[in-house]
Parts: sequence; structure tokens; C-alpha cells
Amino acid sequence: MLEYLCTSRANGVTKNGSPYCNLKCANLDEVVNVAVWDCAPDTGPVPGQVVRFHAIQDRDGKKSANVRDMTTGPEVTEGHPYYRLMPHPIKREDWNASIRQLITFCTNPRLIKIIEEFGSKLYDPYSKYPAASGMHHAFQGGLLNHTYQMLHMLEGLIPVLPYPIKAERCVLAIMFHDYGKLKEYNRDGSTQEDMYLLGHIYISAHTLQNVLEKEFEEVPGDAKSIKPENAEEIKRIIHCVLAHHGEREYGSPVVPCMQEAVIVTYLDNLSAKAENINETGNMEQSYCLGTHIVK
Repeated sequence: MLEYLCTSRANGVTKNGSPYCNLKCANLDEVVNVAVWDCAPDTGPVPGQVVRFHAIQDRDGKKSANVRDMTTGPEVTEGHPYYRLMPHPIKREDWNASIRQLITFCTNPRLIKIIEEFGSKLYDPYSKYPAASGMHHAFQGGLLNHTYQMLHMLEGLIPVLPYPIKAERCVLAIMFHDYGKLKEYNRDGSTQEDMYLLGHIYISAHTLQNVLEKEFEEVPGDAKSIKPENAEEIKRIIHCVLAHHGEREYGSPVVPCMQEAVIVTYLDNLSAKAENINETGNMEQSYCLGTHIVK
């Protein structure tokens, strides 16, 4: 028998209409991803519970089990050996420290005001939602951790760049690039209608544009009253959000064509792919990277 902690779960339905779930599991020795067939949404473990497998099949790095070969154990609490394996949202003081440090690289007072305002507002909702259902940061608080990782890496990157950038563009784009996932996912990782109707890139860009326009309107409620130079800056910040997937085939309507947009794109890619490797077991197949992971 193999015992693990369930760290995340995504439910699905096969082409034949049978329920299944994908479980990310970990113990003190390894991380595994297991597809459990015939597992209804209300059956089996939820993240934070112990799960035991009596048999796991492995076909070329793809692990699976039948629901009959799985039993659910207790929820782990502080003091349990598995407790530290459960991913947790980063602490508010770490988030705030990153925001404060990045503001030191910024020069536009009105954009700094927005960064400060939403640096405070976004922590709570981001700490309750996943960044994805399975690809990376697929746990409650994953959206916060993914965004923080990008901001924290940006802290170290800006001082070593051999050319100046407008840090505000990167900071705001990173803070809002996945905002739409609050509308795409539920807290448990299941999807909402807006994932298919609008998608997170549109929702994120639209939300940030509304925030920026409200700040720069000379006449409240009249976007046409925004000064041309401010309208241009808004456009360039929004471009960084629209382009953050890097290529049209990956969902971005435009490709990065500015230094700040390229930086945001690569930070997003680095955070997502590094986390995907962290969440994938040894010699398991990673669809994100198109290869087997070696640890």
C-alpha cells in the first residue's frame, strides 16, 4: 500500500461520460500525479487529506488507478509529518515587502497609487484561488503564489538590466495578468462559464484598463478626457497583459513587442514551468514541457 497527502485535485469526465479525478499527491519521498478512474466529484480525498493506494498502474510515465484501489484517510493537521507538504499561500508580509521594494523602482505617482491600492486589495482574493486546474500552482492560493513569484523575480531583475525600463508597466501587468482567473475558476479548481465565454486574458486586461482609465480621466466618467500621453501609457500597460502568453497559439491576441512585455512573458513562463516541474514526479510526463521530468 502506498500512502500520500493529496495536495490538489481536478475533476473531469471521460469521452464515455465516466467521472474521474486527477490527484497530485506527495509523501516524504516523492511526488506523483494519479488519474483515478470512476471517481465521482464527491468521492475520494480533497486537498489536505491522506490518500492510500493499493495499486497504481504506470504506463510511460502516466500513473492511474481505479477508485476501488483507493481509500481516503484523515485530514492532516499541524504536527503531522505530511503537513509541510501541503502548499500554502505566501504570507502577507512577504507580499507587501515585494510591493514596497518594487515601488522604489517606479516614478509615476498616479501609477504608484494604483500599485499600492491593489497591492492591498488583491492579496485576499488571490490567496483563495488556484492559478490553474492542473498545469501549475493548482491549489488554493496558487494564484497568489504565482503572482508573488513573478513580482519577487522582478525585484532582482530590474537592478541588473543593462537598460532602463518603466517598472510600473511590469508591476501592474504582473499584478493583473491572471486577475481573470478569479472569474475562470472556483476555489476548488472547477471552472466557471467565463472561462469559455471570455477567458482570463480578456477579463484581466479589461479590468486593468478600467482601473487605469478611472485614475487618468480628467473628467470623471469620460474616458475621452484622458490626456493623449496618458492614454498611450495605458495602452502599453494593457499590451503587457494581452501578450503575457507569448504567442497567439497559446491564447494571447498579440505577441510581446516591448521590453516590459517580454519581461512579463518570460517571468510568467519561468514561474509556471518551474512550478510544473516541482509538482511533477520523477519520470512522469509533463504535458506543459512536452517531456518526462527527471529528479
